[in-house]
Amino acid sequence: MKMTLRWFGKNHDSVTLEQIRQIPGVTGVITTLYDTKPGEVWSKEAIFNLKKEVEDAGLKIEGIESVNIHDAIKIGSPDRDQYIDNYIKTLENLAANNINLVCYNFMPVFDWTRSDLAKDRTDGSNVLSYDQELVDQIKPDQMFEKLNQASHGFVMPGWEPERLAKIKELFEAYKDINADKLFDNLVYFLKRIMPTCEKYGINMAIHPDDPAWPVFGLSRIINGKENLLKLMKAVDSPHNGVTFCSGSLGSNPKNDLVDIIHSLKGRIHFAHVRNIIYLGDKKFDEAAHLSSDGSLDMYAILKALHTIGFEGPMRPDHGRAVWGEVSMPGYGLYDRAMGATYLNGLWEAIEKSSK
Repeated sequence: MKMTLRWFGKNHDSVTLEQIRQIPGVTGVITTLYDTKPGEVWSKEAIFNLKKEVEDAGLKIEGIESVNIHDAIKIGSPDRDQYIDNYIKTLENLAANNINLVCYNFMPVFDWTRSDLAKDRTDGSNVLSYDQELVDQIKPDQMFEKLNQASHGFVMPGWEPERLAKIKELFEAYKDINADKLFDNLVYFLKRIMPTCEKYGINMAIHPDDPAWPVFGLSRIINGKENLLKLMKAVDSPHNGVTFCSGSLGSNPKNDLVDIIHSLKGRIHFAHVRNIIYLGDKKFDEAAHLSSDGSLDMYAILKALHTIGFEGPMRPDHGRAVWGEVSMPGYGLYDRAMGATYLNGLWEAIEKSSK
C-alpha cells in the first residue's frame, strides 16, 4: 500500500507539497491539471512539468484524480467519439510520463453533493454533511450558489463555475438518460479506451457515486456491489477497475463494505478511506477517520483490503476543518494528516499481525 494525499496544485490548494512531505508515511500525491476542462487533451509538457514539480519536492505522482469525462460521453451525444479520442490522447501522454492510474467518475452534472460544507460539531470542528430533506428543498442552480458561497473562495472539484453556469442546459441534456442508458454509455467509453490502457498498462479506477443514490432526479449507477460487479463483467479487463471509497459506498448503510472489497479482489486500484456517521435515512455527517468517531469500521475496511492483497495508492479522504484552518472544504492539511497517520498505523498493525 502507498499512502498518498490529494493535491490540487500550487495555484488551487492551500496545502503545499512541502507540508505533505512532512506527514509520516506519505510518499506521494494524487493530483490533476486543475486548469483543464473536460474534453481537453492534456499535453505531455504540462504533465511533465507537474510531475517534475512533485518530484522536486521529494514526492511521487501515484495517480491522477481526475481526467474528467465530457458530458457528451456520459450522454452519448453524436460528438462523443471526438471527446473519447481526446481522452485517449491524454492517456497516451500520461503513459509517456510513466503515470498509470486514473481515478474518474461517471456521475451526471454533479460529481458529489452535500447540503452543508461546514456543519458545526460539538468538538469545535466542522464537517461536510448531507441531509436529503434539505437537498429536496433546494433547486439545482441554488445548490451551486449555496455551496459556492461556502467554499472559502476555492473552486470545488466537480462544481466549476463555467460548467455549472449552464446547469439548466445540462439538466435538459440528461433528461432522457436513465440508468440503463448511462451504464451503456459508460461501457461504450471503457471499451473504446481499454486497448490504450492495455497497451500502456494504465489502470482506470471508477469512483462510486456520492452519495450512493439518485440526486435531483439524475441517475446514479456506481452505487453498490451489484452494479460494480456488473461493470467489471461488462468490460472484463484487469485495467477496468475501481476506486474503493468507503465514504461514498458507505453513505448507504445497506452496502456491506467488507463484502464489496472481497468481491472486487484484483480490481481495486485505488482506495479512499474516510468515516461518516449515520444520522437517519439519507442523512449523514462526515467524521474524523477514527472508527469510534463515526459509523464505519476502519480496521475492518483496511483488514479486508490487506487480505485481498491491495498494493495500490490509498489516501485519507475528506477531513474535518480543525484548529481554525481555512481551506477548500474537506481538503485541509491538519485532519487529513491525522487521518493518514491513523490509517498508516492500522495498516502497520494489520501487516505485522498477519505475519
